[in-house]
Amino acid sequence: MRPRRARIRSVGRFLPERRLTNRDLEKMVDTSDEWIMTRTGIRERRILDPGLGCSYMAIRAARECLDRAGVEASEVDAIIVGTVTPDMFFPSTACLVQKGIGADRAWGFDLSAGCSGFVFSLTTGVQMIESGRYDKVLVIGADVMSSIIDYTDRNTCVLFGDAAGAVLLEPCEEEGYGVLDFIQRVDGAGEPYLHMKAGGSRKPASHETVEAREHFVYQEGKRVFKFAVTEMADVSVKILERNGLEGKDVKLFIPHQANLRIIEACAQRMGMEMDRVVVNIERYANTTGATIPLCLYEAVVEKNALEKGDYLVMSAFGAGFTWGSVLVRWI
Repeated sequence: MRPRRARIRSVGRFLPERRLTNRDLEKMVDTSDEWIMTRTGIRERRILDPGLGCSYMAIRAARECLDRAGVEASEVDAIIVGTVTPDMFFPSTACLVQKGIGADRAWGFDLSAGCSGFVFSLTTGVQMIESGRYDKVLVIGADVMSSIIDYTDRNTCVLFGDAAGAVLLEPCEEEGYGVLDFIQRVDGAGEPYLHMKAGGSRKPASHETVEAREHFVYQEGKRVFKFAVTEMADVSVKILERNGLEGKDVKLFIPHQANLRIIEACAQRMGMEMDRVVVNIERYANTTGATIPLCLYEAVVEKNALEKGDYLVMSAFGAGFTWGSVLVRWI
C-alpha cells in the first residue's frame, strides 16, 4: 500500500485596504523611499484598521479558500494558524476562526514560528493528512504586524505589513504528486537577535516595560540577514538534492518575503532565474506568516502559473531562529 500524501486543494487571502507607502513613512521617521527600496525592495505595505485582530483576517482568508474549493466549513477536520500576533494569548486564533467560519467539527491550534509560521503549519497539516486520521485541514498564515511595530524605529517600521493567507489540504489521489518532502530547523541561539523583549511570562507587561517600548519587534538586522541568507538557501538547495532535482527542474520558487536581497541570494544558490521566483515584497512588505500563501495565491489564482506536474519549492526563515523548505509537485 503506497503512503498517503497531501495536496494543496485551494488557496485564499485577505489584504487590508489601507496602504502605508514609503512616502508616508518619510513623514513619520528619518528615512526615504530610496533608502527603503535599495535595502529591502519594499515600496508599500497594507495596514489593518485599529480594533480588528488577526482572527478577522484569518477568517476572511479561510472563507475565500473554502469557497474556491466548493467545500463547506462543516467538512473541515482541523485548523492550524501560523501567527505571532494572535488576538490574545488565549483562546487561540484557531478557536476564533473555527467559530467565525462555522467549522463545527474542527479542532485546531496556533503555531508560533515567526516568519516560518506558515511553512511549519503547512507541514504539520500535511502530516495530519498523511496519518489517515484527517481529510480536510485548513492551514492559515496571518499576522497583524502593525500591532507590534514601533513606528518611531526606522530600522523595523519600514519592513512589515499585515495580511492573511490560507490553504486547504486534502489527500492526494495520484501517486508522485502533492507535498513530497520538507526540511525544518530551529536554533534557539538566534533569540537575542530577533524577539519581543516583554509581554510574556518572563517579563510580564508593566508600566516599566511599556515606557521602555519593549512590546515591539526587536531585531539586529545585520545578524539576521547573514543567518537568513545562509540557512534559507541551504535548505532550499538540500531539499532539491535529496529528491534528485536541480533548480532548472523547479517551475516556481516561493520564498519568504523579508528582503529582496535575501530572495535573490537564495535563487542564485538554487540556480534559478528571478523570472521563476514569486516576489511581491514591493507591494506587501514582510507579512510574517502570510508571505508565502500570498505569493501562492498570486501564482495560482491571479497568474495561473502552475500546471499539473510542476515542481514548487517554498522556503522561509524567521525568529527563533526557525527555517525550512517544502517541495511540492502540483496537481
